[in-house]
Amino acid sequence: YFRSPTAKQNVIRALDKGVDVVGGIPHFERTMADGAASVTELCEMAADRGLMVDMHCDESDDPLSRHIEMLAYETQRLCLQGRVAGSHLTSMHSMDNYYVSKLIALMAEAEVSAIANPLINITLQGRHDTYPKRRGMTRVPELRKAGLTVAFGHDCVMDPWYSMGSGDMLEVASMGLHVAQMTSRDDIRACFDAVTTQPAKIMGIEGYGIEVGNNADFVVLQARDTIEAIRMRANRLFVIRRGKIIAETPMAQTRLHLADRPDHVREHEYAPAL
Repeated sequence: YFRSPTAKQNVIRALDKGVDVVGGIPHFERTMADGAASVTELCEMAADRGLMVDMHCDESDDPLSRHIEMLAYETQRLCLQGRVAGSHLTSMHSMDNYYVSKLIALMAEAEVSAIANPLINITLQGRHDTYPKRRGMTRVPELRKAGLTVAFGHDCVMDPWYSMGSGDMLEVASMGLHVAQMTSRDDIRACFDAVTTQPAKIMGIEGYGIEVGNNADFVVLQARDTIEAIRMRANRLFVIRRGKIIAETPMAQTRLHLADRPDHVREHEYAPAL
């Protein structure tokens, strides 16, 4: 924001053209002070225009990168509660626990949402470490326990930072549960929510969910439940948009050619009981 002489003008021009979320990247500024000042100015823009904020915040292994604290403060000062998200927040992985105990409480008080990006976070963070290497992803279980809305994003699909992406949010959920060690049945279900209901809540999407009267926008998965969907990277049978099929994939089935064995595999028979 401050490092580029035209950044502020570009942001204003984009907002004037209809962009409806204000973003920023405070840890990319030259100094911590400039980063904090950018958070203030960008949040003020959002408040003046009645917009949401998604701040690309503290994507760093530096435990002293604490712009999320300023974001929580400005959220409260400007009455932006429920309209602000901090994305990445990877520096929280490296912060000392005492400070984090204060920080998470501030975030919860301000109703700031958190968006982790498991694929890119596990790929980029810890690059300066020898061993042990940090996982880098923010503290998802602790943020959830404090009552924050926590989502998983993809962030990069095919770009210089991450060239292996496919836009598959089930892959994102799977990586998230592995990195955060969220392997209980309830935690796995929460990871599915982190790529479905929780992002919709953060974005303020109206008419979301399988309810009478809501928009008929959904994906039909070849799985009996959300846990199996993540475990098997379930096949997407149908993509429905406003009640119309816009994409479909044939049902996948593995056939066996082994003596005295069934001729096909039913994956759900190998899953734990619900």
